[in-house]
Amino acid sequence: MNRFFGCDAHKRYSVFASVDEAGQRQAAVRVENNRALFRHYLSTLPPGSPIALETVGNWYWMVEEIEQAEHRPWLVHAAKAKLMMGQVNKTDKLDATALAVLLRNGTLPVVWIPPGELRDQRELARLRMALVQVRTRFKNRIHATLDKYALQILEVSDIFGTRGRILLEQRLAELPPFTRQCVETQLELLDQVQAHIESCEKRIQQVTQKNLAVELLRTLPGVGFILAVVMAMEIGDVNRFPTSAHLASYAGTVPRIKQSGGKTLRGKVRADVNRYLKWAFVEAANSAVVRQARGRSSHVLRLYQRIRQRQGHAKAVVAVSRHLAEAAFWVLKKNQPYQQPREENPLSSTRK
Repeated sequence: MNRFFGCDAHKRYSVFASVDEAGQRQAAVRVENNRALFRHYLSTLPPGSPIALETVGNWYWMVEEIEQAEHRPWLVHAAKAKLMMGQVNKTDKLDATALAVLLRNGTLPVVWIPPGELRDQRELARLRMALVQVRTRFKNRIHATLDKYALQILEVSDIFGTRGRILLEQRLAELPPFTRQCVETQLELLDQVQAHIESCEKRIQQVTQKNLAVELLRTLPGVGFILAVVMAMEIGDVNRFPTSAHLASYAGTVPRIKQSGGKTLRGKVRADVNRYLKWAFVEAANSAVVRQARGRSSHVLRLYQRIRQRQGHAKAVVAVSRHLAEAAFWVLKKNQPYQQPREENPLSSTRK
Protein backbone atom coordinates (compact mmCIF):
# COMPACT_ATOMS: atom_id res chain seq x y z
CA MET A 1 0.00 0.00 0.00
CA ASN A 2 1.35 3.41 -1.02
CA ARG A 3 2.26 5.93 1.63
CA PHE A 4 2.21 9.72 1.32
CA PHE A 5 4.66 11.84 3.30
CA GLY A 6 4.50 15.42 4.51
CA CYS A 7 7.55 17.36 5.68
CA ASP A 8 7.22 20.41 7.94
CA ALA A 9 10.67 21.92 7.48
CA HIS A 10 12.39 24.42 9.77
CA LYS A 11 15.86 25.92 9.92
CA ARG A 12 17.36 23.33 12.29
CA TYR A 13 15.08 20.31 11.91
CA SER A 14 12.21 18.82 9.91
CA VAL A 15 9.22 16.75 10.96
CA PHE A 16 7.96 13.94 8.71
CA ALA A 17 4.49 12.42 8.92
CA SER A 18 2.74 9.96 6.63
CA VAL A 19 -0.65 8.48 5.74
CA ASP A 20 -1.51 5.51 3.55
CA GLU A 21 -4.23 5.13 0.93
CA ALA A 22 -6.71 4.09 3.61
CA GLY A 23 -5.98 7.18 5.69
CA GLN A 24 -4.03 5.36 8.40
CA ARG A 25 -1.41 7.58 9.98
CA GLN A 26 2.00 6.71 11.38
CA ALA A 27 3.86 8.45 14.18
CA ALA A 28 5.68 11.61 13.14
CA VAL A 29 9.49 11.54 12.99
CA ARG A 30 11.80 14.46 13.73
CA VAL A 31 14.97 14.65 11.62
CA GLU A 32 17.79 17.14 12.21
CA ASN A 33 18.66 19.26 9.18
CA ASN A 34 21.98 17.58 8.58
CA ARG A 35 22.56 16.18 5.11
CA ALA A 36 23.84 12.83 6.41
CA LEU A 37 20.95 12.36 8.84
CA PHE A 38 18.44 13.59 6.28
CA ARG A 39 19.83 11.18 3.68
CA HIS A 40 19.73 8.30 6.16
CA TYR A 41 16.06 8.89 6.96
CA LEU A 42 15.15 9.06 3.27
CA SER A 43 16.86 5.69 2.74
CA THR A 44 14.36 4.09 5.16
CA LEU A 45 11.32 5.15 3.11
CA PRO A 46 9.70 2.98 0.42
CA PRO A 47 11.22 3.55 -3.05
CA GLY A 48 9.65 6.41 -5.01
CA SER A 49 7.77 7.83 -2.03
CA PRO A 50 5.90 11.12 -2.71
CA ILE A 51 7.01 13.80 -0.22
CA ALA A 52 5.28 17.17 0.20
CA LEU A 53 7.62 19.98 1.25
CA GLU A 54 6.72 23.60 1.91
CA THR A 55 8.52 26.46 0.13
CA VAL A 56 10.76 27.34 3.05
CA GLY A 57 14.04 29.19 2.62
CA ASN A 58 16.18 26.04 2.68
CA TRP A 59 14.19 23.82 0.33
CA TYR A 60 16.92 23.67 -2.35
CA TRP A 61 19.14 21.13 -0.61
CA MET A 62 16.15 19.16 0.68
CA VAL A 63 14.76 18.72 -2.82
CA GLU A 64 18.21 17.69 -4.04
CA GLU A 65 18.44 15.00 -1.36
CA ILE A 66 14.90 13.77 -2.08
CA GLU A 67 15.64 13.56 -5.81
CA GLN A 68 18.95 11.78 -5.27
CA ALA A 69 17.18 9.26 -3.02
CA GLU A 70 14.87 8.60 -6.00
CA HIS A 71 11.77 9.84 -4.20
CA ARG A 72 9.24 12.29 -5.66
CA PRO A 73 9.34 15.79 -4.14
CA TRP A 74 6.24 17.97 -4.25
CA LEU A 75 6.92 21.63 -3.48
CA VAL A 76 3.96 23.23 -1.72
CA HIS A 77 2.65 26.79 -1.75
CA ALA A 78 2.88 27.36 2.01
CA ALA A 79 0.25 30.12 2.36
CA LYS A 80 -2.38 28.29 0.29
CA ALA A 81 -1.68 25.00 2.04
CA LYS A 82 -2.28 26.53 5.47
CA LEU A 83 -5.65 27.88 4.31
CA MET A 84 -6.63 24.47 2.99
CA MET A 85 -5.57 22.68 6.17
CA GLY A 86 -8.25 24.47 8.19
CA GLN A 87 -6.68 23.57 11.51
CA VAL A 88 -7.50 25.32 14.77
CA ASN A 89 -4.32 24.19 16.48
CA LYS A 90 -0.85 24.36 14.98
CA THR A 91 2.06 22.04 15.72
CA ASP A 92 4.85 20.64 13.60
CA LYS A 93 3.26 17.18 13.65
CA LEU A 94 -0.16 18.51 12.67
CA ASP A 95 1.31 20.53 9.80
CA ALA A 96 3.32 17.59 8.46
CA THR A 97 0.30 15.27 8.70
CA ALA A 98 -1.95 17.82 6.97
CA LEU A 99 0.52 18.05 4.06
CA ALA A 100 0.49 14.27 3.74
CA VAL A 101 -3.32 14.22 3.77
CA LEU A 102 -3.55 16.92 1.08
CA LEU A 103 -1.06 14.98 -1.02
CA ARG A 104 -3.10 11.78 -0.59
CA ASN A 105 -6.34 13.57 -1.52
CA GLY A 106 -4.82 15.15 -4.62
CA THR A 107 -5.60 18.69 -3.40
CA LEU A 108 -2.06 19.79 -2.60
CA PRO A 109 -1.32 23.35 -3.92
CA VAL A 110 1.98 22.58 -5.62
CA VAL A 111 4.68 24.87 -6.97
CA TRP A 112 6.89 24.11 -9.96
CA ILE A 113 10.36 22.82 -9.05
CA PRO A 114 13.00 24.20 -11.44
CA PRO A 115 15.69 21.73 -12.59
CA GLY A 116 18.87 21.77 -10.52
CA GLU A 117 20.90 23.45 -13.28
CA LEU A 118 18.37 26.26 -13.63
CA ARG A 119 18.20 26.74 -9.86
CA ASP A 120 21.96 27.23 -9.91
CA GLN A 121 21.98 29.62 -12.89
CA ARG A 122 19.23 31.78 -11.41
CA GLU A 123 21.61 32.88 -8.66
CA LEU A 124 23.72 34.81 -11.19
CA ALA A 125 20.87 37.07 -12.27
CA ARG A 126 19.62 37.44 -8.70
CA LEU A 127 23.11 38.35 -7.49
CA ARG A 128 23.37 41.06 -10.12
CA MET A 129 20.02 42.49 -9.01
CA ALA A 130 21.21 42.58 -5.40
CA LEU A 131 24.50 44.25 -6.37
CA VAL A 132 22.69 46.89 -8.40
CA GLN A 133 20.54 47.68 -5.36
CA VAL A 134 23.69 48.12 -3.27
CA ARG A 135 25.18 50.38 -5.95
CA THR A 136 22.02 52.50 -5.98
CA ARG A 137 22.08 52.88 -2.19
CA PHE A 138 25.68 54.11 -2.25
CA LYS A 139 24.87 56.62 -4.98
CA ASN A 140 21.84 57.88 -3.09
CA ARG A 141 23.89 58.32 0.08
CA ILE A 142 26.52 60.32 -1.77
CA HIS A 143 23.88 62.52 -3.41
CA ALA A 144 22.28 63.12 0.01
CA THR A 145 25.64 64.11 1.50
CA LEU A 146 26.32 66.59 -1.28
CA ASP A 147 22.86 68.10 -0.83
CA LYS A 148 23.51 68.60 2.90
CA TYR A 149 26.35 70.96 2.06
CA ALA A 150 24.83 72.49 -1.11
CA LEU A 151 27.64 71.05 -3.19
CA GLN A 152 26.27 71.06 -6.76
CA ILE A 153 28.04 69.80 -9.87
CA LEU A 154 26.00 71.21 -12.73
CA GLU A 155 28.49 70.58 -15.52
CA VAL A 156 27.35 66.93 -15.96
CA SER A 157 24.07 65.07 -15.58
CA ASP A 158 25.70 62.02 -13.97
CA ILE A 159 28.33 62.67 -11.32
CA PHE A 160 29.30 58.98 -11.36
CA GLY A 161 30.28 58.98 -15.01
CA THR A 162 33.88 59.39 -16.18
CA ARG A 163 33.90 63.19 -16.27
CA GLY A 164 31.53 63.45 -13.32
CA ARG A 165 33.86 61.46 -11.07
CA ILE A 166 36.74 63.76 -11.92
CA LEU A 167 34.68 66.83 -11.06
CA LEU A 168 33.35 65.22 -7.90
CA GLU A 169 36.79 64.31 -6.59
CA GLN A 170 37.98 67.85 -7.27
CA ARG A 171 35.14 69.28 -5.15
CA LEU A 172 35.44 66.86 -2.20
CA ALA A 173 37.81 69.26 -0.46
CA GLU A 174 34.82 71.55 0.15
CA LEU A 175 33.32 69.01 2.54
CA PRO A 176 34.19 68.74 6.27
CA PRO A 177 37.06 66.28 6.90
CA PHE A 178 35.12 63.33 8.31
CA THR A 179 32.30 63.73 5.80
CA ARG A 180 34.87 63.80 3.00
CA GLN A 181 36.41 60.57 4.27
CA CYS A 182 32.99 58.91 4.34
CA VAL A 183 32.28 59.94 0.75
CA GLU A 184 35.72 58.70 -0.38
CA THR A 185 35.08 55.35 1.31
CA GLN A 186 31.71 55.03 -0.39
CA LEU A 187 33.29 55.85 -3.77
CA GLU A 188 35.83 53.07 -3.25
CA LEU A 189 33.10 50.62 -2.33
CA LEU A 190 31.08 51.80 -5.31
CA ASP A 191 33.97 50.93 -7.61
CA GLN A 192 34.26 47.48 -6.04
CA VAL A 193 30.55 46.81 -6.44
CA GLN A 194 30.70 47.96 -10.06
CA ALA A 195 33.58 45.58 -10.72
CA HIS A 196 31.56 42.69 -9.26
CA ILE A 197 28.55 43.65 -11.40
CA GLU A 198 30.66 43.58 -14.55
CA SER A 199 32.19 40.24 -13.56
CA CYS A 200 28.71 38.83 -12.90
CA GLU A 201 27.48 40.06 -16.28
CA LYS A 202 30.36 38.30 -18.02
CA ARG A 203 29.44 35.02 -16.34
CA ILE A 204 25.81 35.53 -17.33
CA GLN A 205 26.83 36.06 -20.95
CA GLN A 206 28.85 32.85 -20.88
CA VAL A 207 25.96 30.86 -19.42
CA THR A 208 23.34 32.24 -21.83
CA GLN A 209 25.31 31.93 -25.07
CA LYS A 210 23.04 30.69 -27.88
CA ASN A 211 20.04 30.70 -25.54
CA LEU A 212 17.02 30.89 -27.84
CA ALA A 213 14.65 32.00 -25.07
CA VAL A 214 16.84 35.01 -24.25
CA GLU A 215 17.08 36.03 -27.90
CA LEU A 216 13.32 35.77 -28.39
CA LEU A 217 12.52 37.75 -25.26
CA ARG A 218 14.87 40.54 -26.37
CA THR A 219 12.45 41.24 -29.22
CA LEU A 220 9.86 42.46 -26.70
CA PRO A 221 9.55 46.26 -26.39
CA GLY A 222 11.81 47.65 -23.66
CA VAL A 223 13.60 44.35 -23.01
CA GLY A 224 17.39 44.32 -23.14
CA PHE A 225 19.86 41.56 -22.45
CA ILE A 226 19.71 41.58 -18.63
CA LEU A 227 15.92 41.75 -18.46
CA ALA A 228 15.66 38.96 -21.04
CA VAL A 229 17.97 36.78 -18.93
CA VAL A 230 15.93 37.38 -15.77
CA MET A 231 12.69 36.60 -17.61
CA ALA A 232 14.04 33.44 -19.24
CA MET A 233 15.48 32.04 -16.02
CA GLU A 234 12.47 32.89 -13.86
CA ILE A 235 9.92 31.60 -16.37
CA GLY A 236 11.82 28.40 -17.05
CA ASP A 237 9.66 25.94 -19.00
CA VAL A 238 6.86 28.03 -20.49
CA ASN A 239 4.76 24.90 -21.05
CA ARG A 240 4.04 24.75 -17.32
CA PHE A 241 1.63 27.68 -17.83
CA PRO A 242 -1.71 26.66 -19.39
CA THR A 243 -2.36 30.12 -20.82
CA SER A 244 -0.73 33.53 -21.15
CA ALA A 245 -3.00 34.82 -18.38
CA HIS A 246 -1.46 32.29 -15.97
CA LEU A 247 2.04 33.60 -16.73
CA ALA A 248 0.86 37.20 -16.29
CA SER A 249 -0.61 36.28 -12.90
CA TYR A 250 2.56 34.43 -11.86
CA ALA A 251 4.56 37.53 -12.78
CA GLY A 252 2.42 39.76 -10.58
CA THR A 253 1.03 41.94 -13.37
CA VAL A 254 -2.65 41.13 -12.74
CA PRO A 255 -4.62 43.17 -10.16
CA ARG A 256 -6.70 41.61 -7.41
CA ILE A 257 -10.38 41.28 -8.33
CA LYS A 258 -13.32 41.41 -5.93
CA GLN A 259 -16.71 40.81 -7.51
CA SER A 260 -20.06 40.69 -5.76
CA GLY A 261 -23.61 41.64 -6.65
CA GLY A 262 -22.68 42.58 -10.19
CA LYS A 263 -19.99 45.00 -9.04
CA THR A 264 -16.32 44.46 -9.82
CA LEU A 265 -13.48 46.10 -7.90
CA ARG A 266 -9.89 45.85 -9.13
CA GLY A 267 -7.26 46.46 -6.49
CA LYS A 268 -3.50 46.37 -6.29
CA VAL A 269 -1.39 43.61 -7.80
CA ARG A 270 -0.68 40.66 -5.54
CA ALA A 271 2.42 40.44 -3.37
CA ASP A 272 2.74 36.62 -3.31
CA VAL A 273 4.20 36.38 -6.82
CA ASN A 274 7.60 35.90 -8.41
CA ARG A 275 9.04 39.27 -7.44
CA TYR A 276 12.06 38.93 -9.76
CA LEU A 277 9.81 38.40 -12.76
CA LYS A 278 7.51 41.20 -11.66
CA TRP A 279 10.47 43.59 -11.43
CA ALA A 280 11.68 42.58 -14.90
CA PHE A 281 8.35 43.17 -16.63
CA VAL A 282 7.71 46.48 -14.84
CA GLU A 283 11.22 47.68 -15.74
CA ALA A 284 10.64 46.66 -19.34
CA ALA A 285 7.30 48.48 -19.40
CA ASN A 286 8.84 51.70 -18.09
CA SER A 287 11.70 51.43 -20.56
CA ALA A 288 9.36 50.75 -23.48
CA VAL A 289 7.16 53.72 -22.66
CA VAL A 290 10.10 56.13 -22.29
CA ARG A 291 11.83 55.00 -25.47
CA GLN A 292 8.79 54.74 -27.69
CA ALA A 293 7.39 58.07 -26.54
CA ARG A 294 10.20 59.63 -28.57
CA GLY A 295 9.52 57.55 -31.68
CA ARG A 296 6.60 56.37 -33.75
CA SER A 297 3.35 55.20 -32.24
CA SER A 298 3.07 51.55 -31.21
CA HIS A 299 0.62 49.25 -29.46
CA VAL A 300 2.54 49.55 -26.17
CA LEU A 301 2.52 53.35 -26.28
CA ARG A 302 -1.16 53.58 -27.24
CA LEU A 303 -2.07 51.16 -24.44
CA TYR A 304 -0.09 53.21 -21.93
CA GLN A 305 -1.57 56.54 -23.04
CA ARG A 306 -5.15 55.24 -23.04
CA ILE A 307 -4.99 53.90 -19.47
CA ARG A 308 -2.89 56.77 -18.10
CA GLN A 309 -5.61 59.25 -19.08
CA ARG A 310 -8.14 57.43 -16.90
CA GLN A 311 -6.12 55.83 -14.11
CA GLY A 312 -2.67 57.41 -13.99
CA HIS A 313 0.91 56.40 -14.70
CA ALA A 314 1.30 53.52 -12.21
CA LYS A 315 -1.68 51.50 -13.42
CA ALA A 316 -0.81 52.22 -17.04
CA VAL A 317 2.68 50.78 -16.53
CA VAL A 318 1.20 47.67 -14.88
CA ALA A 319 -1.11 47.26 -17.87
CA VAL A 320 1.86 47.46 -20.24
CA SER A 321 3.79 44.97 -18.10
CA ARG A 322 0.85 42.58 -18.32
CA HIS A 323 0.84 42.94 -22.10
CA LEU A 324 4.57 42.13 -22.13
CA ALA A 325 4.07 39.11 -19.84
CA GLU A 326 1.36 37.69 -22.07
CA ALA A 327 3.44 38.47 -25.15
CA ALA A 328 6.41 36.65 -23.56
CA PHE A 329 4.23 33.55 -23.24
CA TRP A 330 3.41 33.49 -26.93
CA VAL A 331 6.95 34.40 -27.99
CA LEU A 332 8.32 31.41 -26.08
CA LYS A 333 5.40 29.12 -26.90
CA LYS A 334 5.62 29.67 -30.65
CA ASN A 335 9.40 30.27 -30.84
CA GLN A 336 8.75 33.45 -32.79
CA PRO A 337 9.89 37.06 -32.28
CA TYR A 338 7.45 39.62 -30.88
CA GLN A 339 5.02 41.10 -33.40
CA GLN A 340 2.81 44.15 -33.06
CA PRO A 341 -0.92 43.36 -32.72
CA ARG A 342 -2.91 43.92 -35.90
CA GLU A 343 -3.56 47.56 -36.75
CA GLU A 344 -7.28 47.05 -37.35
CA ASN A 345 -7.65 46.30 -33.63
CA PRO A 346 -4.67 48.14 -32.11
CA LEU A 347 -5.86 47.94 -28.48
CA SER A 348 -6.59 44.22 -28.49
CA SER A 349 -4.90 42.04 -25.89
CA THR A 350 -2.14 39.64 -26.77
CA ARG A 351 -4.25 36.93 -25.15
CA LYS A 352 -5.67 36.34 -28.63
